[in-house]
Amino acid sequence: MDARMAKRCYYEVLEVDRTAAEGELKSAFRKLAMKWHPDRNPGDKTCEARFKEINEAYEVLKDPDKRAAYDRFGHAAFENRPAGGPGGFGPDFTSAFSDLFEGIFGMGGARARSGRERGADLRYNMEIRLEEAYSGKTAQVRIPTSVTCEACSGSGAKTGTRPKTCPTCAGQGRVRHAQGFFTLERTCPNCQGRGQVIESPCPSCSGSGRVIRERTLSVNIPPGVEDGTRIRLAGEGEAGVRGGPAGDLYIFLSIGAHPFFQREGADLHCRVPISMVTAALGGEFEVPAIDGTNTRVKVPEGTQSGRRFRIHSKGMPVLRSKQCGDMYVQVVVETPQKLTKRQRELLAEFERLSSKDTQPESAGFFGKVKDFLARSASS
Repeated sequence: MDARMAKRCYYEVLEVDRTAAEGELKSAFRKLAMKWHPDRNPGDKTCEARFKEINEAYEVLKDPDKRAAYDRFGHAAFENRPAGGPGGFGPDFTSAFSDLFEGIFGMGGARARSGRERGADLRYNMEIRLEEAYSGKTAQVRIPTSVTCEACSGSGAKTGTRPKTCPTCAGQGRVRHAQGFFTLERTCPNCQGRGQVIESPCPSCSGSGRVIRERTLSVNIPPGVEDGTRIRLAGEGEAGVRGGPAGDLYIFLSIGAHPFFQREGADLHCRVPISMVTAALGGEFEVPAIDGTNTRVKVPEGTQSGRRFRIHSKGMPVLRSKQCGDMYVQVVVETPQKLTKRQRELLAEFERLSSKDTQPESAGFFGKVKDFLARSASS
């Protein structure tokens, strides 16, 4: 029988649909490879053949170009492939199984790395006042961080010398290690995966290409920022290793407590005490706004404690818009203390002259209490 005709469909081998995504292919490959691995089935030729078949199918389908060719021409697309191709144990075998070990043993990673590495991101916590959050500001921050070494321009090598290709990994940053049936790949211990070694380190930075310096940066804080807002300064983090790109700086804002206002989103809230005379007879008072102006609040006759007055567009600006929230003023009726004898007499007289109409809420409440007690006594 023709060997080509005896081959099973690669999708059938991996037990996936033809529309399977890359993640589904890898998951199916891992599961089947572990199940049919020869080490788990010693001496079983059927398992060994199945294992090779799984590897061959995954090697083709994981590669977009190979998969496209297979979808169009089937197994015929690889008829003239040299030995060690999809069905053999050539270079592609190690490639396929490094995918397996990346997920299972955490031994994956880039196969080749240059000596240039991106610098770390930095975080800076900044507290601002509510007034500054309202108007916005430009702040100066001083940050000690790693910057590119000027003596070696970030290369890490002494002036007049250059980094050399690592002889252990030939610049790949990875080395292969044969262990029984497998060939495993790991980070080169000589260059720590950089692919380069420095024989004569720069005396200023000890070969890292970076030195510690304190920098002063300007941070633009827009109006309307909220507590926890994060501002990103691209490229202002730590310098990269040996000339690599710098990381980013993230400014995390916190807004200090205000002695008068409490913030809820774009709205501001405040509590203002008023006398019981003002609450009873009506009146007005001025209250400061966050923009530095004063706003007059009119108190109507008979105002109860806890009533809120809304002042439009006197709250915080909405970030990156032209809108503003509102300000809410809550009045709290203050009970007089340390009364004089005459004041006591006047209040007592006022109490005697009061009626249900004067204090309807109290009259209604105690009326309900009286009815409740009467029903309780009769039951």
